[in-house]
Order: sequence, then structure tokens, then C-alpha cells
Amino acid sequence: MPIHRPDPTEHAPYAITYINATADALADRGSDDVLALLEAQALEWPSLLAGVAESRAAYAYAPGKWTLAEQLVHVTDTERVFSYRLLRVARGDRTPLPGFEQDDWVPESRVARRALTDILSELLAVRTATLALAHSLDAEALTQRGIASGQEVSARALVWMIAGHMAHHLMLTREKYLG
Repeated sequence: MPIHRPDPTEHAPYAITYINATADALADRGSDDVLALLEAQALEWPSLLAGVAESRAAYAYAPGKWTLAEQLVHVTDTERVFSYRLLRVARGDRTPLPGFEQDDWVPESRVARRALTDILSELLAVRTATLALAHSLDAEALTQRGIASGQEVSARALVWMIAGHMAHHLMLTREKYLG
């Protein structure tokens, strides 16, 4: 079942950045199939990071920017949060869900003690769980709406936000960390 692109009433204004970030990746595939994109993205990370030296994990492309390892943990953490929101919203839970401060989370991740391959394995495990959830949703579940970070959001928009957030960070990795 296709998950159609959400309309602007289904998400906060900031989410359009992530939803729009899917455009190039979807155009490359010749379809608007966000589930196929979610599956393909999981395969992109291992090939993108194949052969990258462990020392590169500590590379930040500018002062004050996250290291490659910190960025990967951020992607993983954000996917966990967005997927949890997706679960709650798709199940009809209207309990307001709080936001999170990504810049506070990154230092607490303690990535300097972790191997890049370990971080990548965790990212892929989280994506596998996200895919299982997304594939389990029917049309009615995808139209459910809830509140996250003080804004109404649909389950469908959350699926697109998950794909878009990763698309954004795949692009950053290619251009800023490995380019």
C-alpha cells in the first residue's frame, strides 16, 4: 500500500524541510514510494561508509559541528523518537508527546568510546524496526493524528519525516563528511 505524501495540514511547518529532502532520492527511483525509500536508505549507509577509516568518526567539517560519529548517533536517536511518535499516533494515542533537544542528547551519547561499525549497526537495527512498524500500518492508521512537540502531526507525515531526516543526513554525509 503506498503512503502518499502528506499535505501541509498534517505536520508542523518545520517538517517540510524533511519531507522535501526526499525529493531527489525519490526522483532517482522514479517513484513516490516512501516505503521503498526507507528500505533503500538502510542499504546506503553501509556502502557509503565502507572503507572509511575509524579515525574519520571523529571528523567534524567545521568548528561547532558534530563529528561523523555524533551525526550518526543523532540520526539514530531522531529515528527512534520519530518512530515512537509514529507508533503512538498510529495507535490513536492523542496524549501530547514532548519535544527533545538534539544538541543536549549528542554529548550524552558518548560516541568517542564507540566504534563506527557499532554505531552503524545500531542505526540499521533501528531502521529495521521502523520498517516493520511502517509496513504494518493500514490506511486508517496512517490518517491518525496526534500531538508532538506542541504540533499536530499525522502518522503518514511521520513516515515521510523519518525518510526525509535520513535523506538530509545522507546528503550531509556525502557532501560534508566524506566529500
